[in-house]
Amino acid sequence: MGDKLLDTTQIINGLAVMISFFVGYKYALKRGDACPKSDTSTSSDVSEEGAAAAVVDRNFGGFNDNFKMVLVVRNDLKMGKGKIASQCSHGAVGAYQRAVKCTPRLLRAWKNCGCAKIAVRVESEAELMTIKRAAEKNQLNTCLIRDAGRTQIEPNSKTVLAIGPAAAADIDRVTGHLKLL
Repeated sequence: MGDKLLDTTQIINGLAVMISFFVGYKYALKRGDACPKSDTSTSSDVSEEGAAAAVVDRNFGGFNDNFKMVLVVRNDLKMGKGKIASQCSHGAVGAYQRAVKCTPRLLRAWKNCGCAKIAVRVESEAELMTIKRAAEKNQLNTCLIRDAGRTQIEPNSKTVLAIGPAAAADIDRVTGHLKLL
């Protein structure tokens, strides 16, 4: 056995590894292609159940797609850094919890891409609500945070809007014009 460069078991094991790799790779590609891409537009007469199903299955692309969550912070409230961090944390956790139920495939893709979170700012509550409506119109996962009012700001103030996790291109259609916090 020492004279042989490769014996039969080594060849069979090598072939098994290569076959399983190609079968798994082909399956992964097939799975990614089965979901519609973000360029398809949805009709406005879709029922709520149909819209929820569309959110679950849409935009789960291949392994190289980019996914993120955006945290839209109201700058006019003049919150301290710690308060902003706390409100953004509430938003990220709330969006995550909702994504677990509503968009598990997008959540998994986002987790596989490193869980990117971007903080941007708006200057008013009206602008925050406009962004929220645009995100919901595009069937993106949203979580609006209202402060309890125990420390720096008034009770029931809308402080942060979390959008996503979703494909970066879809979120950028809604928040791409906003400045970083």
